[in-house]
Amino acid sequence: MSTNFVRLVLLIMTTLLPLSSAFAGGADHPNMGETLPLYSVIPFLGMLLSIALFPLLAPKFWHHHFGKVSAFWAVVIVVPLLISYKGLAVYEILHIVLADYVPFIILLGSLYTVSGGILLRGTLRGTPIVNTAILTIGTLLASWMGTTGAAVLLIRPFLRANAHRKNRTFMVVFFIFLIANIGGSLTPLGDPPLFLGFLRGVPFFWTFNLLPHMVIAAGILLAMYFAFDTYFYKKEGITVAPDDGTKEPIRLEGSYNLIFLAGIIGAVLMSGIAKWGEVSIFGIHRAVQDAVRDGLLIAMAVLSMVFTPKTLREDNAFTWFPIKEVAILFIGIFMAMIPCLKILQAGTKGELAFIINAVSEPVHYFWITGILSSFLDNAPTYLTFLSTAIGGFYPGVVESQAVSLLIKENPLYLVAISAGAVFFGAVTYIGNAPNFMVRSIAEEAGTPMPSFFGYMIKYSLTILVPVFILITFVFFI
Repeated sequence: MSTNFVRLVLLIMTTLLPLSSAFAGGADHPNMGETLPLYSVIPFLGMLLSIALFPLLAPKFWHHHFGKVSAFWAVVIVVPLLISYKGLAVYEILHIVLADYVPFIILLGSLYTVSGGILLRGTLRGTPIVNTAILTIGTLLASWMGTTGAAVLLIRPFLRANAHRKNRTFMVVFFIFLIANIGGSLTPLGDPPLFLGFLRGVPFFWTFNLLPHMVIAAGILLAMYFAFDTYFYKKEGITVAPDDGTKEPIRLEGSYNLIFLAGIIGAVLMSGIAKWGEVSIFGIHRAVQDAVRDGLLIAMAVLSMVFTPKTLREDNAFTWFPIKEVAILFIGIFMAMIPCLKILQAGTKGELAFIINAVSEPVHYFWITGILSSFLDNAPTYLTFLSTAIGGFYPGVVESQAVSLLIKENPLYLVAISAGAVFFGAVTYIGNAPNFMVRSIAEEAGTPMPSFFGYMIKYSLTILVPVFILITFVFFI
């Protein structure tokens, strides 16, 4: 670690530590979100700006030290919280690590490992029709094998099919839009927010109410992709797909990994259905079925590693760097966003009460849930606004009954929350974990990817947001 970096750490720490006295007023309060000041979100903003600016302004530094940057921002928020809230802070930190981060990274890691053992061989040439077909298939798969599973399964074949193309960046961006996000909107297996809704009483197939929204969003994006791909295909002077004289039939190797993939899906579904009580881990209560699920996911990954030949993974260009990068950066993100989530969860008693109070109509729920999901973890954001909705309509009613009443009497609110949480995950690289993973895999394969802000300005704001505005007028106004 450089001397300047150490000085920067010390400077910010000496600046923020005195702020702990301002936090201390709520040290014994059961909900720290009611006493946390708004400026406690500064470390989270710092983490976001680091991800956005360092790869652009100091790429060599970022490549070698992104783990230290992540650790820095985690320490910057954790230390003041521990000083101010003591045992309560310890509980919240352990809770977000054990109940949120660890299951999150176990699920991603198992899907990444298993999907990385499935290799699509054969002559597959990246024409506009072929590419659009791959994106369509991936979009349909995402709701059943998860956005992470579908993305990791298809991104390498997609990149290999287009290795001869000059303009590939937009292809990966649309891949993120469709397969890593919007495609996961039809079942609780598709995206974490919907799974949390399932755990709280939303019927498994209720999310098919998002089908019209998904069809419009995916249909427009696929049409736009085909138009862009056709334009660049002709601009590159390609009249026919390149042919090196060999035509290898398309076939799937490592197909036994599909069994392990089914095991992962089954384990996730089991954890939402079974009720086996709770177990305490370092004072954090976790459902037994969740712990069993995590063990099964690890087992599926281990079995995949044992049964999949090393040469197959090498042929698939499989490396551990993308999942390592996600694991390191997201522990910093999870730590730094603790104040944001706690303030939001405090509702009208927190510093972000003006946001909670501004939400009253389905259109508000769609956009505010969506915008916050673009930068925060979309799962707790979904839960926050689900609680806001049922609290507004059915105060004092038991949550499971309130959810049933919301579905029966005011379903448009839940549709808006669900669509916002899933769709807006595509707006930034950190909106959904597969986004970061796909970007990392693409860069490893030699495809240049836009910066954090470049992705938002060039693609999200110009392509996604107009689609969301159309969905707003069709469904929520």
